[in-house]
Amino acid sequence: MDLTNILVIAGKPDLSELVSQTKGGAVVKNLVTGQKYPVFKNDRISSLGEIRIFTETDEKPLDEVMGVLRDHLQRQTTPFDPRQAESKEMFDLLAAVLPDYDRDRVHASDVKKLFSWYNVLLTAGKLESSLDDSSNNDENTNQ
Repeated sequence: MDLTNILVIAGKPDLSELVSQTKGGAVVKNLVTGQKYPVFKNDRISSLGEIRIFTETDEKPLDEVMGVLRDHLQRQTTPFDPRQAESKEMFDLLAAVLPDYDRDRVHASDVKKLFSWYNVLLTAGKLESSLDDSSNNDENTNQ
């Protein structure tokens, strides 16, 4: 899965997907509402493709963590609402999918974002791996 076109924009709710680039910024689509809107170069924008989770030895790219989480949860949303869940419940799930996460540098707010983003991406169909995409393409070309 490629999360480079999935964006977090400061001050905007939810995640957005890059639709097109313009001279002064870009046009994005909210993954929850489907609404398109412009963003500008002075907006604080982060790509999910750039985000890493601290581990005891290194950093793990977010797309890898999302893939392991997707497989662990069997392509289902989290069994809790990340906005209201207890920290222990969220950290227990994180430990199940990423046992060597850095307990000193990964905070409850980070884990809450991780699971919230996971649910949005799963619902929007953005967590399909490139292997899934290539196998679908093979099936389509053989028909």
